[in-house]
Parts: sequence; structure tokens; C-alpha cells
Amino acid sequence: MQTVKIMKKYLLTIFAMLSFGHLSLVTPLYAQTPRVAIPDFADLVEKVSPAVVNIRTTEKVVIQQAQSGGIPGLPDDQAEFFRRFFGVPIPGMPGTPKQPQRPGGAPQEEDRGVGSGFIIDSNGYVLTNAHVVEGADTIYVTLTDKRELKAKLLGADKRTDVALLKIEAKDLPKLPLGDSSKLRVGEWVLAIGSPFGLENTVTAGIVSAKSRDTGDYLPFIQTDVAVNPGNSGGPLINTAGQVIGINSQIFSRSGGYMGISFAIPIDEAMRVADQLRSSGKLVRGRIGVALGEMTKEVSESLGLGKPRGAYVRNVEPGGPAAIGGIESGDVILNFNGRDIPKSTDLPRIVGETKPGSHATVQIWRKGATKELTLTVADAEVSEKVAGKKSDAPSAASGTTSNAFAAGVTELSDAKKKELNTRIGVEVTGLSDGPLARAGVRIGDVIVRIGDVDVSSVKQYESVVKGLDQNRAVPVFIRRADSTLVIPVKPKS
Repeated sequence: MQTVKIMKKYLLTIFAMLSFGHLSLVTPLYAQTPRVAIPDFADLVEKVSPAVVNIRTTEKVVIQQAQSGGIPGLPDDQAEFFRRFFGVPIPGMPGTPKQPQRPGGAPQEEDRGVGSGFIIDSNGYVLTNAHVVEGADTIYVTLTDKRELKAKLLGADKRTDVALLKIEAKDLPKLPLGDSSKLRVGEWVLAIGSPFGLENTVTAGIVSAKSRDTGDYLPFIQTDVAVNPGNSGGPLINTAGQVIGINSQIFSRSGGYMGISFAIPIDEAMRVADQLRSSGKLVRGRIGVALGEMTKEVSESLGLGKPRGAYVRNVEPGGPAAIGGIESGDVILNFNGRDIPKSTDLPRIVGETKPGSHATVQIWRKGATKELTLTVADAEVSEKVAGKKSDAPSAASGTTSNAFAAGVTELSDAKKKELNTRIGVEVTGLSDGPLARAGVRIGDVIVRIGDVDVSSVKQYESVVKGLDQNRAVPVFIRRADSTLVIPVKPKS
């Protein structure tokens, strides 16, 4: 009886605590994490759709008269019947192999392709992809009110895939531009365009990643928004109704959407569009370097710690970088006050620099930073990068062996001139040792080991002899027209 009274008293105490919020037996998951509602895009789509256009391109072709073949003289419907059910090839019908043609005929306009675009200025300026209008003789822009207008191509830049069009119309609806640099991974976005020619189709998704490197000058926005052929050139829009990108590419093994699409950041696109609008072409800076990937192993061997900067694989003889003092094997850490996180960032930053201007470059060389000044050139000026393939390895006269298990010989003056180097020893023999396992080949030229330039076989032997056998050292290899940095651990 006493036990029952105690249990009743205990239960009453618990119920009282629960009633006044002093005790919680279960903490639901939704109470810990605030819910995020899926946005309703209906009002947004209604607001922005009028500024999205369909783009149709045509080309002029000469329709030739085909030579005799198939079954001449049949009406189209009968010819199609024979083609479908009996496999008889009918000239001019879909699926029929092309027939030999005779000269003659008048040029006719034929559809070439379709794409999308959007209005950025109420006076008729339209932004789209360069590949949408490439090779077109005539460009037609169809507005949402069904008006079809001829467009003038003001300019296109293939490298960024941006094109600017002009149509003769006023007071057009335009899309406001957002700030793609403030875009966050996981943010909701939508795409409007004409996939497969279906006008004003809307798809939605989220930003999957930022700064995807798929080209020299573009850090793409990656999304999971469904984008298909015909969507190209259409806007990628945030929930505020602002354009933050131009839908440009998809990753696909089938030609259709497979869950990954890429958009050009609107900040980059407008930088290009502004130049196209003012001059009809894009002016880029260049410094004349070929870049290589900065891996973790190379970065650690150079004493940089985590991978950063742009590794200079080759320097164009007589180019801006060479004149400014940049050498193969250098790592460019900063260009004109802007840090270079990775090699692919440098071309974009240099490209944005006005040709003829002076730039301060911070490099990493031999374990220390160094500042250089160079003059940026115009990227449109085509200059060939010097460099030839190495000849067959020279004879092993004067070779030697060492802790790297490699035979080397002095570098001839002719070889130095060919490889555009003043120093180095040539690898003429390799056994199963550290250099061979690291990827060095016969015919390669070793120009530096660690922070020491190698100018003779004797110096090479001395440097290798003094290496820490348990620590990787960067070996700078000249191969054809490139300089490679290969981390080598002597005792491996």
C-alpha cells in the first residue's frame, strides 16, 4: 500500500513538471532545425517571363537539284509510304542518304538552330550564348507577345560564350541583374528558356557548386536545374527575380540533361557584354605563360604548404612574363594585388587587365617570395610559344651514377638553345631508382634540385649527395617546351 502511494506521488510530480515545461521527454528533430519551405515560383515566373526571349537562327543554303534515284514522279505521301514500309530510298525524304547534286538553284533560308536569351535593356539589348548564334546568317528574336524581330549581332566572344544582340524595339520588359559573387551553394534558382524549341519553359533547382573550372576564363555556377538543348542563353534567376547567370552547358553522356548544368556568372557575362556593346569585341590581357596544376605533393616539396598559386610550366620567349623576369618553375601567388588560389584563376585575372598597363606580380622561387613588374600585352596578338621536341638522348659520354640512380651528362650549347635554358644536365640513363619511379625520363634535363640551379654534372653530384634521404625534394625537369616539378624522395 505504501509503495502504491509513493508511485502515485512520483507520477504526479512528473506530470506537473511536464505541464509547466520543466521537463521534455522527447525533443523532436524539427524543433532543433528551422524548417525551410520550398518557394512558390508562380509569382516570380509571371514577373520575369516577359523579358525572356526565344532565339531562332537561319542560314542561307543553295538547294541543288538531285540526280535521278529512288522512285521519281511519286507524290510526297506515296513516297513516304514506300520509304517507311519497304525501305525504298526517296530523294529529299528524311532518313534518305544524300544524292549527288547538280549545280544551280537559288539560295534559300533554312532554320539552323534555336536557343534562348533575355532582355537586359528596355531599348532592345539581348544577352545570349555565343554558340547559339555562331555561324548564323540571320537571327530572329521572338518575344512573349509573339512578335518576331530580326536581331543584329553586336559582338560575340567564344571563350566566355557570351553574345550581345540588338533588336529595334523600345520600352521592353528587362530583367534586373543580381550579384553572382554573393550566390550561396544550396540556394534555390530557376531557369527559363526554350528547351527543344518549347518556348517559356521553367525548371527549378538549387546551386550545387560555385567556381567550377571548365574553361580558361570562366568559373561556372553548377546547378541541378534541368537544362536541355534550346535552354542555352536563357537566364538563371534567384528567388529575388534577379539574373545571376546565363545557362550555357550541361554534363551529359547522352546529349540530354543528366542532373548537372552550368551557368556563366552574370558578373563575368556583363563585363564581356559591356565591351561588346562599346567596341564589338573583347580585349584581354596576356603575359605569355603556360600553366600546370599545383598538386599537394608539388606544393609541399616547394615549401608552400597547402596548394596555392599558379605553377608556371613554360614561359614564352620574348613575352611579357619573360621580359618581366618570370621563369619556368616559378609559382605566381599574387597578380596586381589579387591572390591566385589556383592555376585556373590566373588567366581570368590577367584577361581582365587592360593591355599596356603595368602589373605587380608576386612569385615563389627557391623557398622565398619575390616581386616583379611586367607590362601586360594584348591577347589578340598571336605569338607562338618557342619550344621544340627534344632530340634523341645523347651518348652517355661523361655520364655518372648517384643516389638518384640516374646517369647524367653535360648539356651542349645546342641543347641549351633548343630548350631555352642556360643551365641543366641531361638524363642519359635510368635504373630502378627514385628518379625513374617519380616519372623522370631519359632525355629530360634537370635544371634545378630544391633551391639550387644545376649547371654541371659535378654540381649535380654534389647536390644529390647532400640531400636528406628521408625528405622529398622538388626536382625541376625541362621536357620539350615545358618545365615540370617532380617531388623525389632519395630513399624510395
